[in-house]
Amino acid sequence: MAPLASVSGIVVSTFEWIIALLLGAVALSALARRIKVPYPTFLAIGGALIAFVPNSPSWTLDPGLALALFVAPVLLDAAFDTSLRDLRKNWVPVSTLVVAAVGLTTVGVAYVAHRLFPDMPWAAAVALGAIVAPPDAAAAVAILSQVKLPYRMVKVLEGESLLNDASALLIYRIAVGAVVMEHLKWSKVAPTIALGLVGSVLAGLVAGRIIPPIMERVREVPSAIIVQFATTFLIWIGAEHLGLSGILTIVVYAITIAQSAPARIPARLRVPSYAVWETTVFVLNVLAFMLIGMQMRPIWAKLDTDVRWEYCVAAAWILATVILVRLLWITFYRTTLRLLIANGIYHPKDPKQVASPKGGLIIAWCGMRGLVTLATAFALPENFPYRDFIVFIAFAVVLGSLVVQGLTLRPLILAFGLKDDDPVGIEVARARAIAYRAALDAIEDDPSEEAEILRLEYRAILMQADDDPRGGIPNGELPADPLRRRAIEAARKSIFHLRTTEVIGDDAFHRLEEELDRAELSAGG
Repeated sequence: MAPLASVSGIVVSTFEWIIALLLGAVALSALARRIKVPYPTFLAIGGALIAFVPNSPSWTLDPGLALALFVAPVLLDAAFDTSLRDLRKNWVPVSTLVVAAVGLTTVGVAYVAHRLFPDMPWAAAVALGAIVAPPDAAAAVAILSQVKLPYRMVKVLEGESLLNDASALLIYRIAVGAVVMEHLKWSKVAPTIALGLVGSVLAGLVAGRIIPPIMERVREVPSAIIVQFATTFLIWIGAEHLGLSGILTIVVYAITIAQSAPARIPARLRVPSYAVWETTVFVLNVLAFMLIGMQMRPIWAKLDTDVRWEYCVAAAWILATVILVRLLWITFYRTTLRLLIANGIYHPKDPKQVASPKGGLIIAWCGMRGLVTLATAFALPENFPYRDFIVFIAFAVVLGSLVVQGLTLRPLILAFGLKDDDPVGIEVARARAIAYRAALDAIEDDPSEEAEILRLEYRAILMQADDDPRGGIPNGELPADPLRRRAIEAARKSIFHLRTTEVIGDDAFHRLEEELDRAELSAGG
């Protein structure tokens, strides 16, 4: 009985720690919202403190599982809300950040790491550079949602955060493969990479066409949500087994299904599904920061004082490199673009495409690292050269960037006084007027007293939309009746059309979708 009791005690202790960590994370996120800083900043600090808490747990996770568990659902959640219209409009700045900024950061970090530790293999140094290269959107969005930053800047940052993971992970995979295979010839690898990238896009498109018709047959809410998560992991695992890019496949798949999902998924399924996904992304962030914090304790414990100091100095140098390279690249990009425009070589459709000096500095300062950096560091094979050093540096860069940049970003934005003309609000107001006119047309021929009451209500909403050009959402619960559901369906079709024809963007569409979902649910839909 003694061994059984011992095992039971370990299980209870683990369960208690899980509860404590989740409640602690909720408290930290609430505190972060109160003082208006990104919640990943406090999660990083909490993860660092765990390494020094006596008798704290030392959980382990299979490195091969880290990317699939942490990155796949977070990436799908971000890609699902991405607007293709906005990506096309901002493809020049987004592509330069995704390719040039990530590449230069990787090279810069690899050079600094190799200079500090000459015995470090170049492939391992490049892997470190790729791990810390991609900024994380979660921290920046947590700040940007609290201030009214120009809409285009927000879309550039969101587009970058969605695609830079793919470019960084591609470099990471090549570097790790070079270490494992020892002799890696670029002439043999390049065609494989090219085919893999094309194959990933095609696989994402095919999955996005085949899977939704199957998934829409599952109408029970818990089962449907489970199928959504299972499908996400299966697509990632399948892509990796085929030698494709899991990240690129998931991104293409998510963007593809996002175009048709609103028409396929009923409101009674969509509303709880969104809530579960949002909660899952938060929990995955918590687990990633806590698990990497637990990795710090054995690494820190086996280092003597001199080596600890070397690691800390190296972390400071690499953090400075990460911040400085991004700042220099954005300054170079802005200057080059302005020179091309001044000499008549480049003619942008939108004059705002070139950020102001203040706007450029804000974009550069939004380079905080987060979940993807932690997950890729964790995913390194156990016998990878300098693995402990790389894991230590990755966590230090995440912690340092979230503290240094995360705590100063909002004051910097407020000091610069950057304004947003709220294009989403304007699109929402315009689309709402069209949607509710469609709803009125759907019930115009109904002579019943209920229809007349509903027409009066919708006319009042139209008047409110005319009075509020920024797209204020009407309040109030709506009574249940089939007539209302018919009107809502007409309104929904109209906003689908506006989105398909790119009269409105995805942000405006989702805001109106949420409004119509509430109306549909209150009408017994």
